[in-house]
Amino acid sequence: MGNDSIAAARVPTVRAASHRWKVLGIGFAANASFSAAFSGIPTTAVFLRSGYHLGNEGLGLVLGMLGLGIAVSELPWGLLTDRWGDRRVLLLGLLSTAAALAGLALFVVPSGGHVPGVATLALGLLLVGLLGGSVNGSSGRAVMAWFREGERGLAMSIRQTAVPAGGGLGALILPALASRFGFASAYTVLALACAITAVFAWCWLHEPSHVEGSGASTPRNASAAGAMPAKVSPLRDVGIWRVALGAGALCVPQIAIVTFGTVFLHDFNRAGVLAISVTMAAVQTGAAIARVWSGAWTDRRGNRRAYMRACSVLTAVLFASLALMTGLAGMHHTAMTAVVALMIVLGGISASAWHGVAFTELATLAGTSRAGTALAMGNTCVFLTLFLTPLAIPLLLSVGSWPMVWAVASVCALIALPVFPRTARVSKLTAARACDAT
Repeated sequence: MGNDSIAAARVPTVRAASHRWKVLGIGFAANASFSAAFSGIPTTAVFLRSGYHLGNEGLGLVLGMLGLGIAVSELPWGLLTDRWGDRRVLLLGLLSTAAALAGLALFVVPSGGHVPGVATLALGLLLVGLLGGSVNGSSGRAVMAWFREGERGLAMSIRQTAVPAGGGLGALILPALASRFGFASAYTVLALACAITAVFAWCWLHEPSHVEGSGASTPRNASAAGAMPAKVSPLRDVGIWRVALGAGALCVPQIAIVTFGTVFLHDFNRAGVLAISVTMAAVQTGAAIARVWSGAWTDRRGNRRAYMRACSVLTAVLFASLALMTGLAGMHHTAMTAVVALMIVLGGISASAWHGVAFTELATLAGTSRAGTALAMGNTCVFLTLFLTPLAIPLLLSVGSWPMVWAVASVCALIALPVFPRTARVSKLTAARACDAT
């Protein structure tokens, strides 16, 4: 009877395999909530510039601080996730990010004759980035723990789809809120999204199983493929660094679109708020669809690295074409608005479609038990780009023009091609899947 009691006590810790879809839903919601902030706030760039009395340099600084905060905090959060577990870190990150956004809504908004200084706004967005950096690695590790090789690409791509999905919602909602009701309403909506997601994470986010002993929890389905590399830190793995650095380089054109796409459409083509919002939402929606498709497609074909390299070439071609087109059209060429908007959408989708595949490759190379660190390495490179790109664009505009901005973005996309590792041998992929099945 004593044994029956012990067995009964253990039943609640064993959850059905279908529970992984709830975990994936939490990962999606967490990334979407934070993405609505770091991708959505830049879509209000025109109103930030006027409301906070910023020039292009100041605008680039405050938008870049979001990326700097995430880049600086990603690796510490990733290491902490591998030590504490994804549940604790994700809850802490979501709640603290909600508090930081609420602080912005209360204390760092233009009201009457008072306009917060550039330094105050920059520090506030830096804090949001520092706290929100916890979301990426912890949610990714949770998804990797619940899904096996052969379905992880799709799962991680769905999770990564939350980034453009959240950014798309932000692009549709935040400019309207900021222009009609002020930035307090925009920050409040973002804070509520993070807080509500934390409630669902508290209810549903759990480890797949627990190992008795030291009190630490380890996923049962952390396969041999995930356990073997755990003896070596991902920080010393050249292959992981190559994927992470390639992702950072390929993010330059994506971040250029996200942070200054609205300014480009407004200043270059005199596009209105509706046209700008629809264009940026189309970028994010297309990227979301492309990420899900690419995850499923690379799962079937086992060609993640080849896909990443192909995205590098395609993105370079599209942005080179955009640079050529804007150079020939000249400033304020309103007749080209539709064509330019289409090029922005195509380039933005191509520059964003590979994210889920790249992060799946990072986590697979590191193994589930060290996935938090590996994902943090990738996100550090990605968000360092988010910090540097908005700072570089005003400099390029001051010495050149918009064609130069898009030409540099094209070159950065092409740089990722030799950095990404070449296709892994089929035998290695087969061995990883065989280990995961055990």
